[in-house]
Amino acid sequence: MPDPATDAGTVFVLNGPNLNLLGTREPEIYGADTLADIAAMLDARASDHGLTLDHRQSNHEGDLIDWLHEAQATGARAVILNPGGYTHTSVALRDAVAAIALPVWEVHLSDPETREAFRHHSLIADVAAGRIAGHGGTGYLMALDAIAAA
Repeated sequence: MPDPATDAGTVFVLNGPNLNLLGTREPEIYGADTLADIAAMLDARASDHGLTLDHRQSNHEGDLIDWLHEAQATGARAVILNPGGYTHTSVALRDAVAAIALPVWEVHLSDPETREAFRHHSLIADVAAGRIAGHGGTGYLMALDAIAAA
């Protein structure tokens, strides 16, 4: 387990269900970049800010909740979270974001407000430090820049 005294420069980047399929899953909505492409872009920017990133992806709600708890336990600086479809369905994920004393930035590649009606409401937004949607992979960079500036 990382030492909390030395982990204040770490940002957890957590990606939820189906984001492992980026690049091939509905590229007209989510773009052609893979999750690895986005991670590489983020790592380069993090280096500019003197930050390190801990990238993780899971299709399982409990993993995301455990990682949010771990981010706090290890003294991470912040979390960038793309909850995917859990944005609209997971009270448990919302409660985990609310329970930790870290800024959590909600990021979405597409703009849920312009899509199907069931995607218009985020359970995460009111407990997140900020929400960035509709900017593709650049949205992750915007969140990272906001974290570095805080």
